[in-house]
Amino acid sequence: MKTSNKAAMAALAMCALLLAASQGLSQSRASETLVKHKDYFYAEIAKAPEKARQRLNPLETDHDAVTAGGNLFLQHCAECHGDSADGGRKGPSLRVQEIQGATPGALFWLLTNGVVRRGMPVWSKLPEPQRWQLVTYIKSLGVKSADAAAQSQQSNQ
Repeated sequence: MKTSNKAAMAALAMCALLLAASQGLSQSRASETLVKHKDYFYAEIAKAPEKARQRLNPLETDHDAVTAGGNLFLQHCAECHGDSADGGRKGPSLRVQEIQGATPGALFWLLTNGVVRRGMPVWSKLPEPQRWQLVTYIKSLGVKSADAAAQSQQSNQ
């Protein structure tokens, strides 16, 4: 009887070890996939021409532009990027370093030209001051911590 208990305990320990190893591998693959998707989503910002990147936001210090941009965001962008810009089912988070570290001109260029093949509409018909308000709002969000972003991403799914 004691031998069978030892064998059962050994089998149980082996199952626990295999389960832990498979979860670690699964998490590793999930983080690799997230990095690939992250690169995929944010690669377009790097395609902004130098002239566009150098453009300055004329509303950068206008506090009313943040409020107006937030309203525009809720009307036009929140459906894809989430109400707090943490990302949604259709659009990535705008509170990551790739976006927050981009120049205002690059963001303006991205809004103006869109990324149609990835589902981001062209916003060139939105008046230029409103596009700058959106840029001002987006830049006001800042970078969200990785832990908070992961929790937000899980709640969006």
